[in-house]
Amino acid sequence: MQKSIFKEFNIYLIFGITLFAVMGVASITPAFPVIIKYFGLSVKQIGYLISFFTLPGILLAPFMGILADRYGRKTILIPSMLLFGIAGLLCAFQDNFHNLLILRFFQGMGAASLGSLNVTIIGDLFSDKKRIQVMGYNASVLSLGTASFPAIGGFIASMHWQYVFFLPALILPFAFLVLFKLKTPKLQANISLKNYLGNVWKTVNRKQVWGLFIVNILIFVILYGAYLSFFPILLDHRFHASTSTIGMLMSLMSLTTAICSSQLSKARAIFSVQKLLTISAVFYALSLILLGFSFNWFVLILAVIIFGMGHGFLIPNIQTALVGLAPLTERAAFMSLNGMVLRVGQTIGPILVAFFYIQQNLAWVFFISAVIPLLMIIIIKTMVGKLE
Repeated sequence: MQKSIFKEFNIYLIFGITLFAVMGVASITPAFPVIIKYFGLSVKQIGYLISFFTLPGILLAPFMGILADRYGRKTILIPSMLLFGIAGLLCAFQDNFHNLLILRFFQGMGAASLGSLNVTIIGDLFSDKKRIQVMGYNASVLSLGTASFPAIGGFIASMHWQYVFFLPALILPFAFLVLFKLKTPKLQANISLKNYLGNVWKTVNRKQVWGLFIVNILIFVILYGAYLSFFPILLDHRFHASTSTIGMLMSLMSLTTAICSSQLSKARAIFSVQKLLTISAVFYALSLILLGFSFNWFVLILAVIIFGMGHGFLIPNIQTALVGLAPLTERAAFMSLNGMVLRVGQTIGPILVAFFYIQQNLAWVFFISAVIPLLMIIIIKTMVGKLE
């Protein structure tokens, strides 16, 4: 009889890393209105707190992955965690906004590797059905974090905005637990850097991999463009929803995602990787079309749940597929490139989807965005093909 994955202490450490990876943005956004008043900022300026944090992920993630492959996962992971915690904590003591942005940049440097190394380590430690299970549960933990951190951050910010930045300090004792308790494979770095980089390129330069990367970009264009940017506007304009109601509905999506992600292994027992990716894309398209037509609460809530189902089955499924395509010796660099790809989708999503706001008609935003999942299906069929 196989040992339950929940009896393996490693997965709890990985889940902890995942939670800290999403904390850097999700926990501070509720404090934005208070920070604007404190520093006398414009609405546009407050966005810099996110941009300065995410930018290092685009610039540094591939290099972090290369170093993790060459010198070991913990060699990069532990300093990254310490930098994330120390820079985040120092943010709490700033009275100058420019200094706050500089520290957010350093905190982002620390966070740059967390979101890819956690998935990399899952690929290192687990295989076959266990890998699928753990990847699904990890996506559930990520969704629960994105659902709960805004509420936690909002409660703390109600006392003082600076207190929100005490949260990253929790990673400091956790880093020492990871250092001494997390099991990671021993890597042999006896291959030259030139040959190693050549192997990474061979791993990446395949039609299936490029297909999965494109699908990942399109996912985050939908998520950060249509959903995160325009869904709150739709709730405000059509339903005159309060901020708490908007937060609850967005948490409903994350909760649905968490539930579906936890059932990935059961879904994979029924559907192939390609079929499940295709079904998820159909869910995205259906949800976006329903949002365009949503003028009553029933249709709106149904659309949110369907969106969460698509997201819950797609994200861990695509992560599992990517991890399986990368050998141990190049896996960290490979998954870090995927992390960079996600940042690209996050960055261009709001800008691109804003062009769909034709004649100030919100319906067009969601109807045109519904074409993106159809492009995903074409990419899945023509480039991704069959995966084990």
